[in-house]
Amino acid sequence: MSATGAGAATAVDPVDIARAGIEHAYEQDWTDGLPVVPVTAATRDEFLAATPRDPAEVVAHAGSLGRECTVERVAVNAAMAGCRPEYLPVVLAAWDALMAQRVVTGGGWQSTSGPAPLIVVNGDVRAELGINSAGGSVGPGFRANATIARAIGLTVRNVLGIRPHELDQATQGLPGRFAVCVGENEEESPWEPLSVELGAAPGTGSVSAMLIRTCEFIDNRDSTDPEDLLRDIADTVARTGTVVGGRSSAGLLLGVEHARMLADGGFGKADVAAWISEHAVRTAADLRAVGKGRAAGDAPDDAPFPMVPEPEHLPIVVTGARNAGMSLVVRPFGFGGWSRTTHPVHVGGAAS
Repeated sequence: MSATGAGAATAVDPVDIARAGIEHAYEQDWTDGLPVVPVTAATRDEFLAATPRDPAEVVAHAGSLGRECTVERVAVNAAMAGCRPEYLPVVLAAWDALMAQRVVTGGGWQSTSGPAPLIVVNGDVRAELGINSAGGSVGPGFRANATIARAIGLTVRNVLGIRPHELDQATQGLPGRFAVCVGENEEESPWEPLSVELGAAPGTGSVSAMLIRTCEFIDNRDSTDPEDLLRDIADTVARTGTVVGGRSSAGLLLGVEHARMLADGGFGKADVAAWISEHAVRTAADLRAVGKGRAAGDAPDDAPFPMVPEPEHLPIVVTGARNAGMSLVVRPFGFGGWSRTTHPVHVGGAAS
């Protein structure tokens, strides 16, 4: 018989327990402003069982701060971010890709521009984990995309200790620190995937990543000539506001319609990059007119100023839906080019 008297134990609502855990995380300053998932030792162990990597392996570090992060700590922050255990190998591969970037190891997380990681996932793992590669791939609504990227940001905050008003020096920052993880739309792209371009076998789960400053949209639904479209893209790439210290940068997240128009016009990805690099040009006078004459130096007013000096500075990824002539220009952080590497997603005892 159940106790019904005054001394009967009061049932504890599990929702109240979860809420208390969330509030505790806020009190400890473990969150990025949004609620996090409370993590137990059992949860941590469940995540670690999803990867063959040693929990004590160091996968990230901030050399200037003398801080480093292990697989175990990444697992805890991935769980807090709302990841499922099977997402952890992708999060770890994203860290591998980020640590291949000189700007990341050189203190990029603390830049005044507040750069965010752009994570590109290729291969069969996209479908296996529900990583969105089609409509709204840069936006909200997909757990894997959102939480994989969020796991990176929480690790930067909680393990490397880079928080706003403390070691984070961002003037405004980017909302992208919450989530810029996309799958490449390999099924509708006219070109080889980024991972294959960088040496991975087709279908292999693979992650590339870089820090970016922002995204700028290109809405061109009327062009029928691929060079007209390229001129529109180059005009966006050549915006003077992106010039810092005499250099700029760019990358493209092309919509399927734009990618197919270019491919049908005979352009491969390397051709697109070369065309943009050649035509995204301003003059010394343009720079002086916006107060950036230092970048132009003593050059005459009509001297050309290439905004993207070399084609390899332009990573090109096809992502999103085939429903409108829309693309995005992204601005990779740093001007020495990105690492051009892709990193395998290790699941169980081997790479997927």
